[in-house]
Amino acid sequence: MTLTKRISLLFLFVCCSQALQAQDDDFVFYSDLARDWYQGGDYFEWTSTTEDNDNAKVNIFYRTWGDETKPKLVLIHGFPNSSFDYYKMIPFLEDDYHIATLDFPGSGFSDKPLDGFNYMLAENAEIVDHFVREVVGFEDFALYTHDRGVSIGLAFLGNYLDNPDPGYTVNYHFLSNSGMFLPLANLSPMQMRMLDTDTAERMLASRAAQARRTEGEPESLAYSDIFAFNQGNISLIFVGRYLLERQVNEVRWLENLPRSPVPVAYLWGLADNVNPVRISNHVWDTYLNDRDVDSSFWVLPAAGHYPQRDNPEEVANVIRMALTGELPDRESEEAFMRNYGAARADEDAVFVGHSKIEELDFPSSIEYTPSGYRVID
Repeated sequence: MTLTKRISLLFLFVCCSQALQAQDDDFVFYSDLARDWYQGGDYFEWTSTTEDNDNAKVNIFYRTWGDETKPKLVLIHGFPNSSFDYYKMIPFLEDDYHIATLDFPGSGFSDKPLDGFNYMLAENAEIVDHFVREVVGFEDFALYTHDRGVSIGLAFLGNYLDNPDPGYTVNYHFLSNSGMFLPLANLSPMQMRMLDTDTAERMLASRAAQARRTEGEPESLAYSDIFAFNQGNISLIFVGRYLLERQVNEVRWLENLPRSPVPVAYLWGLADNVNPVRISNHVWDTYLNDRDVDSSFWVLPAAGHYPQRDNPEEVANVIRMALTGELPDRESEEAFMRNYGAARADEDAVFVGHSKIEELDFPSSIEYTPSGYRVID
């Protein structure tokens, strides 16, 4: 990068950081949904563990719902959004579960430093550990992950498995649509442009000049407010660099699944054009199908990249079935598939059983011959 470009980027960083400071006190919400989500949350402070972040401190937004005596569920969001991605699903679960979620640095209502801060997946995994231990105090919980959050969850899982005394138990692991295996992903042009210094500079300038949306459809307006909070429209360019970290570590993180004793439910929205179903097929066949621990694979035919938004009630139903012991073991999944499939609606999740190729032995008194079907004497 030339000196002129470095100065230009630095100027944008400074301008955006000054705007961020002003927003802390007088940010204007145009969305009731976003305002309510923000007002229902709280913050904890985190000191970055990434070397190049020089022990920078960030404030991280989080929320909880439900009765503290109920089973625990932690929700991990993806990119480029925030914990708000779960706003439609939580009402279907909050009466039965104590739910906690957070916005990772650079996302949602958390701090979004624009001074060269590195938004690392490995550090996000450490944040999850701190969050469940020190902030919400969960000792036994299920973990639901989506998109970028799947990689965070897999890195977290590796840390959990390698720690002889983590101080808590992960009782179930949910994975949803994610480019968790990039060779099979269908990345958008914008995702690729964020990784190039020249195009990133132009994107920064363009986004810094964008006017706020002040009206529109409620959900879209809410996302617009959340992106605008603390200059999230700009920070996402730097959060998007996680693809570089995922590419180097994805296989190592995926290999945590076969060695994990934690049951897995794998949910995939079929109409995902960025992360096609070929990813889930590969991950299931390679890392989950042959596990001894209970695993289930679900395809949601009416959902796209965001099953928790496209079909929140059905995702909640799968979560509930998993956590209440209603999912079959290998010996009974064939009957479950027939019975469940006969009763499901067109938009409901499709249960996909394990693959076990073996020769069939038909209990028949009739045999096939090229000359015809003949009764066996």
